Formats: sequence, C-alpha cells, structure tokens
Amino acid sequence: MASNTWAPHEQPTGLSSPWDAGYGQHVSVWAIVVAAGSGSRFGSSVPKQYLPLAGRRVLDWSLAAARSVCDGVVLVVAADRADAVEPLADHVVVGGSTRSASVRAGLRALPGDASVVVVHDAARPAASRRLFGAVVAAVCSGADGAVPGVPVTDTIKRTTTLGHQVWVADTPDRDTLVAVQTPQAFRVDALRAAHASGAEATDDAALVEAAGGRVQVVPGELANRKITVPDDLVAMEQYLGDTDED
Repeated sequence: MASNTWAPHEQPTGLSSPWDAGYGQHVSVWAIVVAAGSGSRFGSSVPKQYLPLAGRRVLDWSLAAARSVCDGVVLVVAADRADAVEPLADHVVVGGSTRSASVRAGLRALPGDASVVVVHDAARPAASRRLFGAVVAAVCSGADGAVPGVPVTDTIKRTTTLGHQVWVADTPDRDTLVAVQTPQAFRVDALRAAHASGAEATDDAALVEAAGGRVQVVPGELANRKITVPDDLVAMEQYLGDTDED
C-alpha cells in the first residue's frame, strides 16, 4: 500500500482543529466510509472502489482522508470482503442491500461517545483533508448536518412523463442549486434519528432534512468527482498523479 503522505492539494492550510468550535471542547468525530456497492455501472468484475489508483486502491485514498481528520473510521463493505484486513479502518462491517442500509450498519458500529459522524463514499478518492475539516467544523458550530456543494453549470429541467413521452415540467433557477458531494457530516443523534424509520435516500442529508434538521452547505471541490464509469478513473489517475508530482 502506498504512503499516506498528503499531496499538495490535500494540505489543510490554516485549518485549526475542526472540533474546537461550538462544543467548547474536543468531541469524538468518527467517519463511516461506504464501500459496499457492487459498482455495476462501472462494468468491472472488481468493484471500482478496489481498483488501483495512483499507487493505492481507490478506497485507500478515501480512508486516509477520513483518518486524517477523524478519531476513528468504520469501513462498510460487501459480505465477501468482511474478512479482509483493512489497516486504515478501526472497524469493518457488512453493509446492506442499499446505500442507506449500509450507512445504518456503519452507525451501529460507532462508539457510544461519538458526537459527530462523517459519511463518505469510497468512490470519491480526491476529497481533501480540508473538505473533511470544513463539514465537521460546520456541525461543531451548530448545524445538524453539513454537505459540500459545487455550483450547477448546466440548465436543469424537471420532467414529467405522459404516456411514453417525457415532457419538461419546469426549469428551476440554477442559481439556487448546488451539486452535492461527500463527505457529509452530522450530529450523530440527528443522523440516527433520521435513519430510525428505515427510509431510503440517495444521500444522508436528504433524510436529515426530511426529519427537520438544518443542513449547511460548504464549498465543495470540483476535483472531488465520484468514480462512476471507467473514464472517471482515468481522469482521477491523471489528477492524483499530477498532484503527487507537484
């Protein structure tokens, strides 16, 4: 496994301990790194999070970023990976059939004194230490949750289906929209309450919002793209390789 030395784009310039605010004392911050997906859209026999990337596996980049800011890391994996040795994780647990079920499995593994939890997709290997720190700091300052968001540059259309045809329903103002990434941080009690019903969502912030929680948006990172198709992996290899050479 490659060294955990941080590339220049990951250095936390001027970032104080993210849990010095709000709570008035150090609080226990844990991460849940979700790596239980099959990656069917990627089209590989090996799940994308286990593929090599710039000298490490994809998920090793995500685990290392989480460990640099958090007190502990729970890695959520598929059942056939449960016995694998993962030195960057404190606990390895088996996920569920959906992303939300996998996050709930991770929540059950958190220690009782955990106050803040950061949920991160293993398939976002370029998330920086600064980004992890920013979402944690927002929660420690009073938010129920915090997510990274980047501006939407395309025009977005809401659609409706009539018969076999898709029609435009309306066009939201893109100045009010952001594309949301992980890592996403939450008060542990807020995220547990949001998951208590067993509801499903494409991200955890949606469940916290539905439960009445206040979720803050912090600036995301354009480089923090999710690896979904092979071209994403090629681009990420170039990006991480370039930053290692700087």
